[in-house]
Amino acid sequence: MKLVKHIANLGYGSRKDVQWLFREGRITNAAGEVLYADDPLDHDDVRIDGEPLDPPPGLLLMLHKPVGYTCSTKDRGRVVYDLLPPRYRLRSPALSSVGRLDRDTSGLLLLTDDGQLLHRIIAPKSKLPKVYLATLAEDLRGDEGAVFASGTLMLEGEKTPLLPAGLEVLGPRSARLTLHEGRYHQVRRMFAAVGNHVQALHRERIGGLPLGELAAGEWRSLDAAARALLFREDAA
Repeated sequence: MKLVKHIANLGYGSRKDVQWLFREGRITNAAGEVLYADDPLDHDDVRIDGEPLDPPPGLLLMLHKPVGYTCSTKDRGRVVYDLLPPRYRLRSPALSSVGRLDRDTSGLLLLTDDGQLLHRIIAPKSKLPKVYLATLAEDLRGDEGAVFASGTLMLEGEKTPLLPAGLEVLGPRSARLTLHEGRYHQVRRMFAAVGNHVQALHRERIGGLPLGELAAGEWRSLDAAARALLFREDAA
């Protein structure tokens, strides 16, 4: 792939925009030498205004999604892509959320431009655990853990029962729930099925990957070690 096309695909602008950057001498190598549009592609050596390029295709990000943001690019309100550099919306292949968190749910959200990786994470057969912290409107009645673990709970409008889910009681109105599937509004619908209402919902972990110390609205790119941790269910 030509250098100019590679940079355009990373969202820095159209090919015409990137050609202008070359003409302005703003694209250099790490040593500060000016590069040209037909120079060989060496991603790690390229600088724009002295800054390294964004990660190449195969990108995986983790984001601490705040309440009030949606994962849809078509929403007219605040969307998670507003929390990233504007050019990340222009990348090709496109950066997509790995599953979704609804507007009123906060916590760990993954985004990637790698279709195979996205499928590996969300495919039903992966059964990758997802851990949520739920704050409830009413006191837990005591049998929710057995109901959720039974593998027989049927949600309204569904034709197959839920997979067994784990419940850890943290307080009279708070609990940690571990799912191995991802149906529409599943946590909220599960608690509704046992006569309760979720007031606040936060995703803490996917697989062995915790949200960690990221503050709401912050994000970071995941390296190979973090990606491996994602698929380690036994990680602390």
